[in-house]
Amino acid sequence: MNTHRMTGRLLTAAAAGAAAELAALGLIAAAAWMITRAAAQPPLAALSVAIVAVRAFATSRGLFRYGERLAGHDVALRAQATTRERLYEALIPSGPLGHRGADLLSRMVDDTDAVQDLLVRCLLPAVAALVTAVAAVTLGAFLLPAAALVLLAGLLVAGLLLPAGTAAAARRWSARLAPARADLAARVADLVHGSADLAAYGAGEHALAASARAGAKLAALERRQSRANASALALGTLVQGLTVAAIVLVAQRAGAGQVATAVLALTALVSFEPILPLAAAGERFAGVTAALRRLREIRATPPAVPEPDLPASPPEGPLTVQVDDLVVRHAPGRAPALDGVSLTLTPGRRVAVVGPSGAGKSTLLSALMRTADFESGNILINGAGVRDLSPDDVRARLTGLTQDPYVFRASVRDNLRLAGPEAGEDELARAVRRARLDTWVERTGWDTTLGEDGRTVSGGQLQRLALARALLHDPEVLLLDEPAEALDGTTADALMADLLDATHGRTTLLVTHRLHGLEGVDEIIVLEGGRVSQHGHHDELVAVPGYYRDLWRSEALTATPG
Repeated sequence: MNTHRMTGRLLTAAAAGAAAELAALGLIAAAAWMITRAAAQPPLAALSVAIVAVRAFATSRGLFRYGERLAGHDVALRAQATTRERLYEALIPSGPLGHRGADLLSRMVDDTDAVQDLLVRCLLPAVAALVTAVAAVTLGAFLLPAAALVLLAGLLVAGLLLPAGTAAAARRWSARLAPARADLAARVADLVHGSADLAAYGAGEHALAASARAGAKLAALERRQSRANASALALGTLVQGLTVAAIVLVAQRAGAGQVATAVLALTALVSFEPILPLAAAGERFAGVTAALRRLREIRATPPAVPEPDLPASPPEGPLTVQVDDLVVRHAPGRAPALDGVSLTLTPGRRVAVVGPSGAGKSTLLSALMRTADFESGNILINGAGVRDLSPDDVRARLTGLTQDPYVFRASVRDNLRLAGPEAGEDELARAVRRARLDTWVERTGWDTTLGEDGRTVSGGQLQRLALARALLHDPEVLLLDEPAEALDGTTADALMADLLDATHGRTTLLVTHRLHGLEGVDEIIVLEGGRVSQHGHHDELVAVPGYYRDLWRSEALTATPG
């Protein structure tokens, strides 16, 4: 929804809320006049206008309140959805956030709710209270100016001083409550995700005790805050009662009649109804501003790679990817993760990158997928520099299997359709068949819900599922990062054989620490310390001293029985 429509609905909600409160005020004023006037037993015709007014105000109040709730919650929920969407855009992908996952989840859920509260619990009630206060004071000034001054003083105390006090107190509380909530959320997340390790080492009681202490600390803070809020509400009710009593005394001393006194007293009583919730709104407003500040911290996180001001048109396939003298540094002052790396991927060519842990293999793929930026050098796609292209356009053409693939708590079908939302059943079946996962899928079922983070599948099944997802996406250039990571030797060799068979004839860059099957790739690049130390075909590399031949002999010895 565009800004103009959002503003229009917000104004409609504010007008409907103010009209509902004015109808309530008119209802009480008309009813008070009619009842006290009827006590003198006038002709029925003298009460006819008041009777009609009471009915009209009573009916319209409900209609206006319904309209205010409908329009107000509609615009609030849309604003909340827009905020979450922008937060997702800031997170995917982004640079280092410096926040724990549970803290991010708290910001995503609790803090985005603050947008709804800002509109529904703060802005709209404030508008309705202001309009009602002006109307009540105006009516009081018409009947008895002295009473109107008393009413104005009471409304200012209840509508300004008390909310300002609760907001100031809430700011102090929120500075302590937000970290306490984040700490408890983080400890609960650790309990859930680390339950197996805690049980294995007998550390469950210690972790539970720490979580209980965090929960008790949060509960104590919330109890203190609740007592402060209850005290503010009690003070508001006291101000309401004292104001009504003072208005009655002023009216009696001024010689106002019974009808005028009743109308003034009951109007004053009702005018406080939209004012009293402002104390809670003040407290909530302080929490809302703190929540919005935390959301701005996330949105202010710079992206992993900059978006060009005017992205160039994405290149059309077949694609040639050229990496020239690439230097990537993860943080200023640190040693480069990649230092002068160059390689070329021509259409249909398969290149493998091997090397020890920390050599920069995964960093190379991150730079190609534009989830990490480079310091110098360049990456060219059909001659166009990737910095001149939209990162999304680059990832649509250069992507594949990441080092730590994630399985969502969803069905097998939905986990695959993450890479192909419009894929049909035949395409899904072909992808799992090429990943050699078809037997498992037939046994498990397409609609079986998989556990969060792949907890209900084995390591081999998870890697094959991720491979099927990458093949289903079918990018122009397939990037595969350690597909056999954390698998036993037999499973890893089988997966590598299936992978090399599935990628035959397509442009592929394979990062791996296993050499089994690499005889079939076109070129092998060895990275050590962020630099290319060797490159060539398998037969050439095993014939010369170096890291590759040492690793090849080590694998051969390990695979030899006995």
